[in-house]
Amino acid sequence: MDQHHMDHFDHFKEKMAGAGLAPLVIDTFGAYYRQVVAGQTGIIPDDAIRPPREDEVVPAEALAAYANAGRAALKHAVRITLNGGLGTSMGLTEPKSLLTVKDQKSFLEIILGQSARLNIKQVFMNSFSTQAATEEALRTIGPADPPLMFIQNRFPKILQDSLMPASWPANPELEWNPPGHGDVYTAMATSGILDRLLEADIRYALICNSDNLGATMDESILGYLARHDVPFLMEVARRTPADAKGGHLAVDGNNNFLLRESAQFPTDSQGQDIDTYCFFNTNNLWLNLSALKAVMAREKTLRLPLILNPKTVDPRDAGSPAVYQVESAMGAAIALFDGARAVQVPRTRFFPVKTCHDLLVVRSDSFLLNENMVLEPNPAMIPPGPHVELDPRFYSNIDMFDERFPQGAPSLVQCTRLRLEGDIRFEGGVTIIGDVRVTNTRAEQAVIKTNTLVAQDLRL
Repeated sequence: MDQHHMDHFDHFKEKMAGAGLAPLVIDTFGAYYRQVVAGQTGIIPDDAIRPPREDEVVPAEALAAYANAGRAALKHAVRITLNGGLGTSMGLTEPKSLLTVKDQKSFLEIILGQSARLNIKQVFMNSFSTQAATEEALRTIGPADPPLMFIQNRFPKILQDSLMPASWPANPELEWNPPGHGDVYTAMATSGILDRLLEADIRYALICNSDNLGATMDESILGYLARHDVPFLMEVARRTPADAKGGHLAVDGNNNFLLRESAQFPTDSQGQDIDTYCFFNTNNLWLNLSALKAVMAREKTLRLPLILNPKTVDPRDAGSPAVYQVESAMGAAIALFDGARAVQVPRTRFFPVKTCHDLLVVRSDSFLLNENMVLEPNPAMIPPGPHVELDPRFYSNIDMFDERFPQGAPSLVQCTRLRLEGDIRFEGGVTIIGDVRVTNTRAEQAVIKTNTLVAQDLRL
């Protein structure tokens, strides 16, 4: 870093220290800042990588023999759930994990129930936005074994023109950005959670997102991790056309796995070709905590690949100053562990609720919550399950959505596709069968009455 930008970095250092961020977080940001100053963009060119071969990815069904080893390892296991999101894409203003998702239970309640039934420790990584509301919800729930919690760090936004810290007196909170879920490793170290778990003889962690109820503590995968002393394992699934815009698993020139996120695709990349790069990261990651501790001790910080996100300092104001947000992806750590593995899992381990479309499917009878609090596909469901498209004018945020399904979701277990166009409210006991489009072209709301069976396109 030249002297001019060294002086710039002193401003960042001062700002971060003033916000109470740990030296390790400042050093991590400093490593990324040097890359930004050097003109690096985080782009991974096609000619630097290749697709994984089939024999390089372990099929999950081959791990059934490790279930007993996994059951024996449960007492040394923890689930770490990322709980930093507010669900703004669904119009939520509180943590997404507090949303009622199934059988009158929230994501948070279901996750706590799953961990309690396996008698494993539960940890949540919150953000500054979700910490207080999550603490309040836990006081109400009152779990017998309260989870541990730690807070994600934050990075200062960088002005694109001067590479100085962004200043936005109108709302100083907007001067900061979450550093992506790649921060989980640094935050575990700086919060003391990593050492606390190791001291309690917790050796293996499943790290996953709070909105993916398919991410359960799988005993076969845990047993494989423990028996073979695997330092890091990523669950991958086959990409479908719906996953084309997301990242994918790849192999570098040294035959090591790496993760390439969509923000790292060059222009005209093969990255969206799901037949060439056919595996995506489910963000269900398993790691040996001692191996994590060793890598962090050796590297002093976890040098995950840079993801540089160009934004405006106020995302709702296109005229506000242009900034860079420095981020990283937790799955990218697969490149940092010698002997890291990838396991191909069925899609049932990945059904995140990102939109109200997803929520309708999960709330419907297409999925069942079993006695172990695990969400599983209804055996009567037609694979891969219903594809739902809701008119964004009337269903895009949770309040509008709930008003239009006041007695719950219709039956979708025999539905392959549902498209709703216009303002339509559903009463209770409605059943949808097959591929159906329901259209209301009138200004006033249409109502589908109690116990209606819809098996063909409907104009109201």
